[in-house]
Amino acid sequence: MIRVAWAAAALLLGVAFLTLGLTAAGYDPAAALSALWSGAFGSWYSISSATLVRSVPLALIGLGIAVAFRAGAFNIGAEGQFYAGAIAATWVGLHVSARPPVVAIPAVLAAAALAGAVWIAVPVWFKIRFGVIEVISTLLLNFVAEALVSLVVQGPLQEHTRIYPQSDLIAESARLPLLGDTRLHLGFGIAVVATLILWYLFGRTLWGFHLRAVGLGPRAAQVSGGIDSQRVGATALLLSGAMAGLAGGVEVSGVSYALYQNLSPGYGFTGIAVALLGGLHPAGVFLAAVLIGGLEAGAGAMQRDAGIPAVAVYVVEAVIIVVAALAAAPAGGWSGARMIRRIRSSAQRVMG
Repeated sequence: MIRVAWAAAALLLGVAFLTLGLTAAGYDPAAALSALWSGAFGSWYSISSATLVRSVPLALIGLGIAVAFRAGAFNIGAEGQFYAGAIAATWVGLHVSARPPVVAIPAVLAAAALAGAVWIAVPVWFKIRFGVIEVISTLLLNFVAEALVSLVVQGPLQEHTRIYPQSDLIAESARLPLLGDTRLHLGFGIAVVATLILWYLFGRTLWGFHLRAVGLGPRAAQVSGGIDSQRVGATALLLSGAMAGLAGGVEVSGVSYALYQNLSPGYGFTGIAVALLGGLHPAGVFLAAVLIGGLEAGAGAMQRDAGIPAVAVYVVEAVIIVVAALAAAPAGGWSGARMIRRIRSSAQRVMG
């Protein structure tokens, strides 16, 4: 109930700030909020073909971030892992045209998840071998991944006419089926299943207990419980990267059907807010993804119907992030200070 109260407070405070900002800028806040609601939840089509479609990558990334954060590992590189998964999914999707969907789709998604895990494996190795904190290495690899996308869509994966900086469309057999007469695809079902699996793993398995124990105190977990904190943290990061990569594969095989620059509008970073708002609980993360997906879906309608820039919605998201961070402070307020100390010590080792 406390988490729900914090989430409600975050949303209401964000809407209040948005209203004040719109009023100060001379816009009609009532018309803006009405358009925002209509575009996000005003009809079944808005919900299924806009909000839920947007929420799928956010849910998958948010769930992966929750796994890492529960183990006290800070994966800030989900954006890069998303792009790594998207590149792998595109490459496989372009080469499975002769395969039936039952083979092509799992191959595309498996390649995406594997690429995300491989992408974060470098920071994991740096952390284990040299003690480099994952915040630094995962963050920097985001820029590498974005540059790599620019390279491949103007090089080996560029479409056959060599005019546009994007890939050809992936094979039809590699595309996720649509659910009914909507734009919502099977990736939504994958997100739901992932939520249920993690819900069970977190609450009903020894692995879930180890995650929480290591997250609360890695040294204490290792000394008192005999838990290999390093292995638990590494596993959590690899799974987190795999889920972000899977999100990239789902986006390519379910929405865009091609790879191009700026495929992600910031899903990797927004996924962190989703995880925090959901209290790192799978169900909460999924609901937070739907909420943030609704805000982003409604932003377009707000700009189209009320003439208000879609970026105004970022005010709401920013407030939600701040409130979510404050909500996490009572349970682990010292973790932020501990993370800062780890960043400083890692930076000193790198520079020295």
